[in-house]
Amino acid sequence: MVTSHGTPSGGEGEAESPSLRIVVADDDALLREGIASLLVEAGHDVVGRSSDADDLLLKVRSYTPDVAIVDVRMPPRNVDDGLVAAGEIRRTHPSIGVLVLSQHLEPTYMLELVGDDASGVGYLLKDRVRDVAEFVDAVERVAAGGTAFDPEVVKSLVGGHRRSTLDDLNDRERNVLSLLAEGRSNRAIGKQLYLSPRAVERHVQAIFQKLHLPDTEDDNRRVLAVLALLGK
Repeated sequence: MVTSHGTPSGGEGEAESPSLRIVVADDDALLREGIASLLVEAGHDVVGRSSDADDLLLKVRSYTPDVAIVDVRMPPRNVDDGLVAAGEIRRTHPSIGVLVLSQHLEPTYMLELVGDDASGVGYLLKDRVRDVAEFVDAVERVAAGGTAFDPEVVKSLVGGHRRSTLDDLNDRERNVLSLLAEGRSNRAIGKQLYLSPRAVERHVQAIFQKLHLPDTEDDNRRVLAVLALLGK
């Protein structure tokens, strides 16, 4: 994964991640404080808590966190104010990772958030917070410039109208690409699909070739492959 702060991050099984500066925004006080507590227990620094989109943007400007965790629906309008704020953060503070939480499966929201850059962005259903280790890992991946897309959202896109962009991939390669979109490292992909590291690497390289991605660093091509999955 290409980071905005340094070198690519490989994900699971590597050295302990440094402490992150995080802003948490959700109008549900219980969920907001619960997420903040989980992150503090994981060794991170929650520098700001917000209950509405305007305060979120203020705290991002004031504290310049490594990552902002944002609920889709927030005051003042209680529609998609959080999503709009997340998009503004990505435009005006590209070095800040953005992880959006949603109550319902809404792939169009994720596509809108990603735009033409899949680096440092995540979109998860709120239920994922219950798996603390997975959630904290997703936050860390996004802060490092990687991706963290909900498996259910990825599944809906792979099986939907954007499937034509993936026609050259076989079933195994689609599975690998879906896990890449979730932000998984090669090691994690191998563990989940019961593949050796060498087999995973073969599939990843085959995906790059079949999607006609430019011959650049693999971490950059992983991001491009995710964009291809999203139909970008």
